[in-house]
Amino acid sequence: MDHQRGYFCLCSTRPDTTPRVLWLALCIVLAPYFGPPRASAQSASIKGVIRDSQGSPIAQALLELQKRDSREKFQARSDVQGRYTFAKVPDGVYRLYAAKEGYADAQIPSLFLKPGEAKVADLTLTVQQAGQALPTSTPQFSDEPQFTVAGITDTTNLGGHGPDTVARTRDSLARETVSLGEPAHGARLDPARENSLREAADRQPPDFDSNHQLGELLVTSGRSREAIPFLQRAAAKDPDNYENAYDLALANAEAGNYDVAKGEAAKLLAKKDDADLHHLLADINEKLGDSLDAVRHYQRAAELAPSESHLFDWGAELLLHHAPEPAVQVFSKGNRLFPSSARILLGLGAAYFAHGAYDEAVLRISQASDLNPNDPVPYQFLSKIEQAQNTPSLALVERLHRFLMLQPRSADANYYYAVGLWKLRKAAPEKSNPAEIESLLRNAIQINPKHAAAHLQLGILHSDQRAYAEAIADFEKALEADSQLEEAHYRLAQAYRQTGDSDKAKAELHLYSQLSKESAQKREQERHEIKQFVYTLRDHSSPPVQ
Repeated sequence: MDHQRGYFCLCSTRPDTTPRVLWLALCIVLAPYFGPPRASAQSASIKGVIRDSQGSPIAQALLELQKRDSREKFQARSDVQGRYTFAKVPDGVYRLYAAKEGYADAQIPSLFLKPGEAKVADLTLTVQQAGQALPTSTPQFSDEPQFTVAGITDTTNLGGHGPDTVARTRDSLARETVSLGEPAHGARLDPARENSLREAADRQPPDFDSNHQLGELLVTSGRSREAIPFLQRAAAKDPDNYENAYDLALANAEAGNYDVAKGEAAKLLAKKDDADLHHLLADINEKLGDSLDAVRHYQRAAELAPSESHLFDWGAELLLHHAPEPAVQVFSKGNRLFPSSARILLGLGAAYFAHGAYDEAVLRISQASDLNPNDPVPYQFLSKIEQAQNTPSLALVERLHRFLMLQPRSADANYYYAVGLWKLRKAAPEKSNPAEIESLLRNAIQINPKHAAAHLQLGILHSDQRAYAEAIADFEKALEADSQLEEAHYRLAQAYRQTGDSDKAKAELHLYSQLSKESAQKREQERHEIKQFVYTLRDHSSPPVQ
């Protein structure tokens, strides 16, 4: 019912028996409920300045305004002068948080906003001292995840959101994201220290210190299998030593003794609810194929200690198992707490892509690239998105152009930018010069003659120009570099057909068909092996359950 019309109807149809004064009073009381909504001019606003303890402004601090007893919230960042603004905010009671990496969080727990009020709220962030823990008396923004992972399901028939190319790109980005979290083993070992500890352990086999220190040294240098006997000796001497027991569980995990490692870690966890233990158990469970238990331990690790690595691994696990919406939530929190983490931004971009938000994906990956413009990894992510789109965004192509300007002797930089320009030829023909594209591809090939993708793209360009003899040579060179390149076989068949060589066209189509079938079976097997999380997103419009 129209509220305004209902209000006038109520006031104009009073029974004749009702006293006039009493009826008018009732209309006045009910007017706010049946009258038109308040105008947007009544919206409140908050502004202020974020400073450090010396009074200097802090740029790029994250502000979050959370409405009390509601899930409604707003975000902003401070500018170079430390200023921030929240405009058009509904009246109510809010909590205001401010955070920046390297500083302790600050908050105003209760801000009362009246309709139309313009409030000023300044905050001071103090430098976080080395080893100082973040305050735990209040949540760091929204600590409670707005999703629940309830189970797993077989993904054999999973086709992904959209065409197969998009599904392949989604899976590829997920795997690339996970690889960013894999630890680098094999720290440099001091031979003199190793020999000294070995001699001490040989002289006194039951000695705890020499065995534990040698075992720990071997674990950190990537020689976990060698470390196990020494850690076991130390454990026999002091079975209650937590550090040695943890190192023994870690060594068994890295040596592939997952069942043994899981048992040892579980025993420790029964004594101490520790973030590193949960993270270790998560890694072990993932290796054992128990992904559901793994994600729960990753979550608990991040809740106990919301470090960059714990949040990244939690988000990456969700992304790997086709849970993009929860992954977006986790990586978003990671980005709020660690805005300078490139891999958090890459994970967030990959999660947005898996969720179908391609522009947001490009934005986040571009932000990761801006943190270190010389790092090739963000450009690799952008190139994968570029391959999956018919027309890439101008922002994406501009980042690839920057990569080329920074690293002109990179074959990939030349190739990525050439493909971007090629795909812009219809949407922005003024930016797509075939001669420039061909020059870029030839540069890539000159730098790396085995760059199969560059040969393939050059053949596509020549086919578009109806230069089929040149295209055939390009496709053949692509296949010399990579005989499993499906698209090269298909396009070579089309080029042979255009030149009237039907026998060669049939042979290439046959090879294409075989390779396509094999790769489809491989993808199906991979999807079958990587189980999909079943998750539930909470309804933000409903009040929390009491």
